[in-house]
Amino acid sequence: MPESAESFDPITMGRIGIDLYPLQIGVPLARVESFGKFLGGSAANVAVAAARLGNTTAVITRTGDDPFGTFPHQALKEFGVDDRFVTPVADHPTPVTFCEIFPPDDFPLYFYHRPKATGLEIRTEELGCFAIRAARIFWITGTGLSEEPSRSATLAALKARGRSGTTVFDLDRRPALWSDTAWEDPEAARPYYAEALRHATVAVGNLDECEVATGFREPRACAEALPEAGVEVPPVPVEVVNELGAGDAFGGPCVMGCCGGGTWSGSCATRTWRARSSRPGWRARRRCRRRGRSRSCRVVGEVGVCGRVRVSGGWSRGSPRP
Repeated sequence: MPESAESFDPITMGRIGIDLYPLQIGVPLARVESFGKFLGGSAANVAVAAARLGNTTAVITRTGDDPFGTFPHQALKEFGVDDRFVTPVADHPTPVTFCEIFPPDDFPLYFYHRPKATGLEIRTEELGCFAIRAARIFWITGTGLSEEPSRSATLAALKARGRSGTTVFDLDRRPALWSDTAWEDPEAARPYYAEALRHATVAVGNLDECEVATGFREPRACAEALPEAGVEVPPVPVEVVNELGAGDAFGGPCVMGCCGGGTWSGSCATRTWRARSSRPGWRARRRCRRRGRSRSCRVVGEVGVCGRVRVSGGWSRGSPRP
């Protein structure tokens, strides 16, 4: 992977893919007549959200070596995200995700990836460690810990970065992407989360994901356990208003808060969800990037978010930041 002398505001690391989402609402896939094609994958989405708020952004990920693999490069460039760290995986198709849209709160996701999501093929020897160390913010995901070689590469990237800058750990857990016993047993995933949390400045997650990371289900216990695990930023209570589409877009204002770029609040997160997603013209048919997360929970994490939110507290100009 090419080293870079340029310093990025955030570098995200994780999955990328293509989302084929129905243009008809309230019908199952068997009755859908047309789909829209959009950039997908949590790491790519966070990079786009941050870029659209004016940050210099890059993503470390992998596509398939197929005709679909050119689309993520095109989309990233259009959104102002540097794609120099996006490489193809031979003999792998680019992952595709379908969903069904049943408002107000039912959006099943169907992942098509064989033999695995290409973003899980990131390898330690291909990491741009200089760029990772130099970035103001380094953003990783829990899904990156789900399978080798991505698991080892993610942990190696964290060790290479050390405590330089701010490191954000999105606890994002997609059970369907875990290929071993951790798919059914969250306790099997906990040691990997614990190792990543040792390097994290900020953790982003909902109650379900905090339970996987800490072993606690009660929100206050989760909030107390995360700093003990290594996270530095104090807890921020978040009330879920509507989970539809804001999960990854929230990464944009989170990055702005970490960089000191103005007030970070619930209204900022909502505005990002409405105006700055990676889906031009996508209004009522917002995607659910947090399918599988509890829809009714009140989240208390280091920075918890699941969809459209109201945040009690937050960062503003003059507030302490890592």
